Amino acid sequence: MKTIKEFVKVNQTINRSEFITSLYPVSSIEEVQEILQNVRKTYYDATHNCYAYILGLEGDQKKASDDGEPSGTSGMPILGALEKNDLTNVLCIVTRYFGGIKLGAGGLVRAYSSSASLGVNSATLLTLTKVLKIEITTSYQQVNVIMKTLANEKLYDKKFLEEIYLYYEVKYEDFDKITKDLTEISKNQAKINILEEVNVFI
Repeated sequence: MKTIKEFVKVNQTINRSEFITSLYPVSSIEEVQEILQNVRKTYYDATHNCYAYILGLEGDQKKASDDGEPSGTSGMPILGALEKNDLTNVLCIVTRYFGGIKLGAGGLVRAYSSSASLGVNSATLLTLTKVLKIEITTSYQQVNVIMKTLANEKLYDKKFLEEIYLYYEVKYEDFDKITKDLTEISKNQAKINILEEVNVFI
């Protein structure tokens, strides 16, 4: 599964109708509802604010809304664009300002689908990755070389006591190599404990 890194906004004009796509990273239904409320206020004069969202690490919470467009012509095509890209924890709203030319059911499906795809293609995507949270116990003499070796890893905490405790998030598939490297540079002095296995978007 993937998600988007940050908010994205793009727009296109089709037969004089303006379609504004707003893509949001979200993690709860409450967040979705708050954003929808704000977008409806911002685009209060729009003809439609159609949307779809997918939530959960398995992408099992989904909803699509046509917001007054003919049934199945907007919300589902938006949802389809998100599903096609294996996305979750994302809300896509396509705001339409009617330009006076009717698009027909097929034209609406294509317009909303392409608008959502345009938003996804403009976004930076993050991939759901298995990560290990590890604790490294080391001495004051070796801490600098260890931190230099792990410069590209995510250090999320550290404690300076009698010994030094470093807390990193590392990719599951990198753990064996990191263990090997640390064992070599510390001459088997550094201790490594796995604290937790989690799934995060990277």
